[in-house]
Amino acid sequence: MLDVVIRGAGPVGCALALALRNSGLRIALVEQASTAPGFRPIALSYASRLILERLGAWAGLAVSPIERIVVSQAGSFGRTRLDAADAGVPALGYVTDYAALLAQLRAQVETTTAAAPARCIVHAEGAPQGSDGKRYAQDAVVALLHAAPPSTATAFERFTPEGPLALLPLAGRYALIWSMRPERAERLVAAPEDEFLSALNTMAGVAIGRGTRVEKRAVQPLALKVRGARVEGNEVYIGNAAQTLHPVAGQGLNLGLRDAWELARALGAAADPGSSATLARFAAQRRLDAGATIRVTDFLAAGIAGDNAFLRTARGAALTALDLFPPTRRFFARRMIFGAAALP
Repeated sequence: MLDVVIRGAGPVGCALALALRNSGLRIALVEQASTAPGFRPIALSYASRLILERLGAWAGLAVSPIERIVVSQAGSFGRTRLDAADAGVPALGYVTDYAALLAQLRAQVETTTAAAPARCIVHAEGAPQGSDGKRYAQDAVVALLHAAPPSTATAFERFTPEGPLALLPLAGRYALIWSMRPERAERLVAAPEDEFLSALNTMAGVAIGRGTRVEKRAVQPLALKVRGARVEGNEVYIGNAAQTLHPVAGQGLNLGLRDAWELARALGAAADPGSSATLARFAAQRRLDAGATIRVTDFLAAGIAGDNAFLRTARGAALTALDLFPPTRRFFARRMIFGAAALP
């Protein structure tokens, strides 16, 4: 019997397998049937970089650093800027494509398609089951945007009447993640390029300059799903299998990588990786980080969404206050980078 079977060979499952490779545990990484992902931009936090470096999976990964984030709202006052220097890190994050990250990790692990009995079973792929969760009144338009001037190391997060709009620097272009009503998302994805760019340039404002070309447009449904129990018997759930989040602030994969890192530490130190005591301790250790990240993401996605005068004023006041108080900006930035427990 194996010690650990990891079901799901996405980035989180691969990261767990790499973190356990010198533990002495007998493991298997099971690749589930899946389709090849299209363009899917990923924002890795500086903490995720540290994890990937420790796993030997960072060098050679093509990334674009985010040295600052400008946050604003369309059609009203309020603006703040988060800088890497304020947070005490060389970069707030790094942007890459999901496929590139997955290829980097897959190159260092062996996978199988046959599951085997194990003392501990880790679910690291798929959305949480057994809960309807929350379906946001938004879908995300994801695309690759060319702009004039080209992107540098600044990311833009803009609150719009329909939902957040993120523009992340990616090799001189921008990865676009634009939340809006589902019916409008479908229309814009199918619209002529000039119509799409006109709508985007109007909503994004002048900060990025001007979008000139767009490619790889797709629609991503948005929902919040959280598994009620992270551990059941000798089975444990991490990453998207434990929590699926709205992409605002780019926390989903980063939270999943922290799940994998902490689970590897727990399993590697245990006499029995499938014991209830071992898995219960892991679940308790992850409760604060996961719970806080889920609440913050949900609040940013839905709690301050809307276009009434009260919400516009509240958003503007919050952004202005954040801009006026550097310690608050530093705390918020480091919370988004390292999680509630400032890990790793």
